[in-house]
Amino acid sequence: MSDEQSRFGRPHPDLTESQAAEALRKEAQLSDAGWQRECERSKELGLHAAPSIGDRSISTFARGELPHFAGINTFLKAPYVEDVHQAGAYDVAVFGIPLDTGTTYRPGTRFGPQGIRKISALYGTYYFEMGVDLREQMKLCDLGDVFVIPANIEKAFDQISRAVSHVFAGGAFPVMLGGDHSIGYPCVRGIAPHVNGNIGIIHIDRHVDTQEKDMDERMHTTPWFHATNIPNAPPKNLVQFGIGGWQVPRAGVAVSRERGTTIMTITDIMEMGLDKALDIAMEVAGDGTEAVYLSFDIDSVDAGFVPGTGWPEPGGLLPREALHIVQRVARETNLCAMEVVEVSPPYDVSEVTALLATRVVVDVLATLVDAGKLPRRRPAWLNSDPAQEPWAL
Repeated sequence: MSDEQSRFGRPHPDLTESQAAEALRKEAQLSDAGWQRECERSKELGLHAAPSIGDRSISTFARGELPHFAGINTFLKAPYVEDVHQAGAYDVAVFGIPLDTGTTYRPGTRFGPQGIRKISALYGTYYFEMGVDLREQMKLCDLGDVFVIPANIEKAFDQISRAVSHVFAGGAFPVMLGGDHSIGYPCVRGIAPHVNGNIGIIHIDRHVDTQEKDMDERMHTTPWFHATNIPNAPPKNLVQFGIGGWQVPRAGVAVSRERGTTIMTITDIMEMGLDKALDIAMEVAGDGTEAVYLSFDIDSVDAGFVPGTGWPEPGGLLPREALHIVQRVARETNLCAMEVVEVSPPYDVSEVTALLATRVVVDVLATLVDAGKLPRRRPAWLNSDPAQEPWAL
């Protein structure tokens, strides 16, 4: 027997401790009960397949994950929960915030949630590198979109805060699909009353977004000025990661200097190394806080990889770096919610921008599962007393 034959069915000796080998071991321990339930539900709702079909897990009408090119898309083909009062029955609730009223240059991010959902159908629920299957290890739903008011950004903000507050207070981990970056302020405003303690903000972007106003209004360049006016979201715990280039308004820089927020540029990250920079970012956001809010602007990634955004900027993160960042934040902080913003499908060549936005979300969720943070357990700092929050139903 040759050496090659003797190794059949076993990894190369030098790979026995590799990530791939660990992923193979983890996959063997995963249940397929969730997949079986989905197949049975598909047949129940969509009819049994024609007699000529050999695979009897297939239904007549497309339901669930397969085929990826068919069906009415939710995020990751997760169940659509029309009754939002049921959001608390899930570990994670994804919902769209299709607002681009705060855009100051190229509109189109109101179509971001649709674009992200559409391309998310490309993915299954299993992530090989971590050995995680979201369908088997947590309960995920899609709540649809917030009813924003396009002609009135302040009324839209009120709708957004109420929606986020409802989902968060119910115990589900909220994932917000933007929309432009103005939504950061009302999203934090919806969460803050439910946290018994301070909230840190990790803002991954090329732009500081800390002006008080832009064109005399609160816009997508202003969310963090107003979010850090919230008493338990202090400026000292705001970290802005990846900043740089020629689209960083001096008015925002002045606010960051005056309020003592932390700005880390791409050059800082390159010179000190990504992991060292992340160590600092998480230390600042976590200093004296109970929870951390993650805001990921897709334009933080180099414009060559994400053409579908309102303010493209060369010189940003690589996609691999971006995914490493969000995985570490999910694993090593008390993450309470996340948003992905500024995906603009009208400019998105081959849907690559929306595809990366999807990866940011699913990588965070997989990491939370792998770290034992999902299924969600009620955090000690979560306060869901309706009397304590101004957006009570």
